[in-house]
Amino acid sequence: MTKPSISNSQKEFYNNYYDGESEWRWIGALAKAENIIKLSGDFPHERILEIGAGEGAILRRLSELNFGNEYYALEISSSAVRAINNRTFTGLVDCRIFDGSTLPFEDKQFDLVVLSHVVEHLEFPRQLIYEAGRVGSFVFVEVPLEDTIFLTRNYNNKIGHINFYSSATIRYLLESCHLQTIKQTICNMSKKSFVFRNGKIGLINFYIKELALFAFPLFATRIWTYHSAIICRSPDISANRKGKASDHNRS
Repeated sequence: MTKPSISNSQKEFYNNYYDGESEWRWIGALAKAENIIKLSGDFPHERILEIGAGEGAILRRLSELNFGNEYYALEISSSAVRAINNRTFTGLVDCRIFDGSTLPFEDKQFDLVVLSHVVEHLEFPRQLIYEAGRVGSFVFVEVPLEDTIFLTRNYNNKIGHINFYSSATIRYLLESCHLQTIKQTICNMSKKSFVFRNGKIGLINFYIKELALFAFPLFATRIWTYHSAIICRSPDISANRKGKASDHNRS
């Protein structure tokens, strides 16, 4: 059976998407890296793989904070790979293009695999999530929670999002891919992000959303888009293989 691969339209969309460092992506990376550290800090994280690393802003921030020692990056975008390889930050070992489906690494080669704001872009999310669980002992996922009452009836998204999640459905997706949820959080975009976009009005909007999330979380996440971050433990591949071998021997 042929493995699913990225469509040409998806490749074209992202191929020249990254044309250098972006202040907006760097501001976003500060909060995303903070979430990674907050949820993953109690677990091994010396060797980190980021899938869909963009221009490398998150890995650069993790390096600045000495979270991990070795960093690896995979991307479908040639412009992203160029941007990352042009960066200079301590610990970057390898950055390469991949097919968006199969990870070119050994089983459990990494302590932590990061998929930060990637799953919502995937044409075949389960395939890549399974692969992340294969190569990593722990998997961190963050997505925007865009399945709100304002989600349009027909698809119309110009920023590349093709999957839309609630806090429940993203967790169901990961657990149905045999990942064990350890912790899940829901958070707002950072204050800096709101101010960068809309100045003082953005600051007001930030505090309104913060207050709503604190006081009425179920209501708030149905009205506004927040982010959900999840840290998962991946399955023991050696145990699974022994189990399959035992099943085969009994048959």
